[in-house]
Amino acid sequence: MNAEIRIRAIQPDDFAHWKVLWDGYNAFYGRSGDTALPDHVTQTTWHRFFDEKEPMFALVAEYGSALVGLAHYLFHRSTNRIEPVCYMQDLFTAPAARGRGVARALIEAIYRDAQSRRSSRVYWTTQTSNQTARALYDKLAKHRGFIVYTADF
Repeated sequence: MNAEIRIRAIQPDDFAHWKVLWDGYNAFYGRSGDTALPDHVTQTTWHRFFDEKEPMFALVAEYGSALVGLAHYLFHRSTNRIEPVCYMQDLFTAPAARGRGVARALIEAIYRDAQSRRSSRVYWTTQTSNQTARALYDKLAKHRGFIVYTADF
């Protein structure tokens, strides 16, 4: 499959196919049914991808005419670097396409975009229990031992 995977920027007419992947991603992290994201959050996220003033971007992986993966990332300032850093916030591969290089291709495309924008780092988080993803991540980046804390309001 890898030779036939095409990574590209998301387009406005991708919404219906992106939404299927987005819903799958959110379900993976327990956001479905009663705990699903409110529609206005999904709509706002979608519109940010096309707002030139937003530092948020989306890529999709296409196999034939089907979207089989997504990646969302953003650029921000850092207190310990002059150059902006890139945070990959979301990465998801459709279950039927897993193990075929989709996630790797999306991450490598983010690396290229970050380098072209003179970003000095790409980073992301995942759950410690996500062993399948971590096996790939350990090949593409360095785990620095940080634990993420959040406070939601």
